[in-house]
Amino acid sequence: MAGTVSGFEPLPRGGAAAAFDEVEIAILRSLAVQLLELIGPGDEPDQDADPLAALFAEGPSAPPTDPALARLFPEAYASGESDELRAKSAEFRRFTENDLRARKRADALAVVHGLDALTPKGDGGAVLELTAEDARHWLGALNDLRLTIATRLEITDEDESGELYRLPDDDPRKPMVMAYLWLGVLQETLIETLMA
Repeated sequence: MAGTVSGFEPLPRGGAAAAFDEVEIAILRSLAVQLLELIGPGDEPDQDADPLAALFAEGPSAPPTDPALARLFPEAYASGESDELRAKSAEFRRFTENDLRARKRADALAVVHGLDALTPKGDGGAVLELTAEDARHWLGALNDLRLTIATRLEITDEDESGELYRLPDDDPRKPMVMAYLWLGVLQETLIETLMA
C-alpha cells in the first residue's frame, strides 16, 4: 500500500474517516469486487413476491467446497461427529446461508459504492467519510476480506502470520500478505473508532 493510510479516525459528528491514495482505492475496490465474485450473485427480490415466502426460502444444505467460502459460511455444528449433527448443520445452513450471503454481499457493495463515490483531489487521493451504518458494512467486508485472504495464504492462527512478515520480496505471496496486513490495520482502527 502506498503508505498514506494510517487507518480510520473518528469524525466529530460520529462515523469514521480515512484518507486513501488512488492506488489504495484501486486495491480496495478490486478486493471488494473479487469478494463479490466469490460470494456469488444474489437473487434479485421479486417486487410481487410474498415476503413470507422469501423469508422461508430454502438455501443450500451442503457446505461450500471452496475453502475460502467454507470459512465465510462455516458449519453450524461439528458435522464430522455424527449423522445427527450433519443433518442439523445442513438444516441450519438451508435456512440461514441465503441471508448471510445477502449481508456479506451488501457489506462488499458498500465498500465498492463508498469508493466509487470518492472525489479525488489533485494528487489522486481522497478522504472517505463513513456514517456509523456505513462503518458497520465496511467492518463486515474488511473481516470477510481478511478471512478470505487468510484462507488463501493458509493462515489458521495469528501466530502463523508472523513468519509471513519475513517473506522475501520475490515470494509470490508477498502482495497478498501486504494486503492482509493492511486490511488488518484498517479493521483494527475502524473498530477502535466505532468503540470511541
